[in-house]
Amino acid sequence: MSNTDIIAAIATPPGRGGIGVVRISGQNLQPLAQAILGYIPKQRYASLSKFRDENGLIIDQGIVLYFPAPHSYTGEDVLELQGHGGQAIMNLLLSRCLAAGARLAQPGEFTLRAFLNNKLDLAQAESVADIIDANTSEAARCAMRSLQGEFSATIYTLVQAVTDLRMLVEATLDFPEEETNFLQHSDMHSKLNSIRTQLECVLTSARQGSLLREGMCVVLVGQPNVGKSSLMNRLTGEEAAIVTEIPGTTRDAVRQTINLEGVPLHLIDTAGLRETDDTVEKIGIARTRAAIEKADLALLLIDSCVGATPGDWAILNSFPAGLPVIRVFNKIDMLNEVPRIKIDEGGPEIYLSAKTGAGIELLRQKLQEIIGWQPHSADEGLFMARHRHLQALAEAKGRLEKAAEVTGDESQRELLAEELRLAQLSLSSITGEFSVDALLGEIFSRFCIGK
Repeated sequence: MSNTDIIAAIATPPGRGGIGVVRISGQNLQPLAQAILGYIPKQRYASLSKFRDENGLIIDQGIVLYFPAPHSYTGEDVLELQGHGGQAIMNLLLSRCLAAGARLAQPGEFTLRAFLNNKLDLAQAESVADIIDANTSEAARCAMRSLQGEFSATIYTLVQAVTDLRMLVEATLDFPEEETNFLQHSDMHSKLNSIRTQLECVLTSARQGSLLREGMCVVLVGQPNVGKSSLMNRLTGEEAAIVTEIPGTTRDAVRQTINLEGVPLHLIDTAGLRETDDTVEKIGIARTRAAIEKADLALLLIDSCVGATPGDWAILNSFPAGLPVIRVFNKIDMLNEVPRIKIDEGGPEIYLSAKTGAGIELLRQKLQEIIGWQPHSADEGLFMARHRHLQALAEAKGRLEKAAEVTGDESQRELLAEELRLAQLSLSSITGEFSVDALLGEIFSRFCIGK
């Protein structure tokens, strides 16, 4: 995509609304503004204007905002046309902008230009999408911290510290006769350990932030009529799934998202697993198997009135290796039992009643424990981290560990310098100081149109 083109897009969601916005960005938007408005709007001033087509007929009437470069979101001239939010009106207004010299913006292209024009670094640019996609208020606040540059500032501090160490090591290579003094005066080993400690703290915060962003996928699995749908409804607080006493009622996966202490949990109620000749039910069971393969955690529901049967153990043994499992013994209300948690070598067991709600809080607590979430207040410094951020931090951690192994070996100075260089590159890739076009294309293609 060209960075010199004038781009335009509808910046508000599709559908009906009181207000709709068409955003335009590029170099020298004055001719385009003159064509649509009949005048050059005042800078940074909301003006009531008529939007006209190529024949001078009025398309709509609304508010115009003009932000000249470089003081705009993209760093270019930006024009926003705020009209009535009908889809037909928005399409007409966008078509008029395209006819006046703009082209349709690609997904994320406005924010990409903000990055390329140094208005945002890469981590901040990604946080724009994270704010839009946030499923919980905690996730939104965490994303805003990243947009304000707190995550980037932390990464910059680490990069600078690693760079300083690299300078010292390079000095020992360039001036070997001064090597002892350089290393003794710099206390390099202590500084390297300090950086590693700081990096570990950032990685911990980033992992917690990643939970806020991505959430966890929890699949409810079991034989027919063990109460999967009842438990789904109890956890979500609404009748999300149909509940009957007829085995095989659930034919397809039912998906709902709940908020667990700020972490989005994506619950999937699945078809009961059993042998069947019903064609439709077979399809549902196949989809259950597919959901299990993608899950982060499984709740295996068992009828406590019957106990664990060979069929339940067969389901458990069919799970992918390494998938965390909580065995949930449902229907304790029919046995007049009290809710409880039991831990054995096979993992946690929770005894509850989806019908009455007894033991549901125990399940919530165990879910929170297994996913590794520690509740934080809004000001405790979590960062909205993506998978690539975690990969870069983990790579930097590994490089620094290798650097620590050779710090005391004078014959390994070149290897030490190389490990520090690679750690620096990994950290710099988070903010975009070091990036490739393919990475940028992958990141910004996931943005919504108009942002």
